[in-house]
Amino acid sequence: MHVVYDPNADCPVYTAFSAANVNDITAAQAMPIVPKATYVFDLGYYDYAWWAELDAAGCRIVTRFKKNTKLTLTRTQPVADGGPILSDQIGYLPARQAKNRRNPSAKEVREVQVQIPTGKVLRILTNDLTASAQEIADLYKLRWAIELFFRWVKQTLKIKKFLGTSENAVRIQIAVALIAFLLLRLAQQTQAAISSPLMYARLIRANLMHLRGLAELHKPPERAKAVVLGQGILI
Repeated sequence: MHVVYDPNADCPVYTAFSAANVNDITAAQAMPIVPKATYVFDLGYYDYAWWAELDAAGCRIVTRFKKNTKLTLTRTQPVADGGPILSDQIGYLPARQAKNRRNPSAKEVREVQVQIPTGKVLRILTNDLTASAQEIADLYKLRWAIELFFRWVKQTLKIKKFLGTSENAVRIQIAVALIAFLLLRLAQQTQAAISSPLMYARLIRANLMHLRGLAELHKPPERAKAVVLGQGILI
């Protein structure tokens, strides 16, 4: 499943399905492009031609460099000493990608090197030459939201195995999980007492067969009243 995820809305805004042997970039190229949006993605979508299409639509791109991609530097920008941003450089991508594919874009791009808490250094690529280096690093960090989304769907909605093996059965099960995810998010927005999506999902599951208001799920249920009628008790 290929997903475009909006971290601000905390929900997917586009999904597509493909066989496991279909390259991620093939699915991305079929995706409708939202002009002037910011696209943050990992190395599975490393394609100069697709980047050029995004750039032509006025989109901001934030991704990572491959280890063997060298940037032809044109200038270096200053960074603060002692911070996580190690370098901020502007230059040109190679004229060709793998298999001698020509790079359709001749525009400058930017490389921001940032050290994450584990000590690993990331080479972040962007076509935004004006935003601060920290903003670019923070945008790439937001990409983790889609990883959390997939983990939440698998673990909370129990998509660890499929009930059927046909393509249609798999599609239906995933579609039902996405519908459940969106309904849970919409229901959670009707109240402010429970901020944790996981806790709210657990409360929904515990009260699924009870007629209770969405804003009352975090409160203990009212005890049933007993009415004495002769020698019997009506609950």
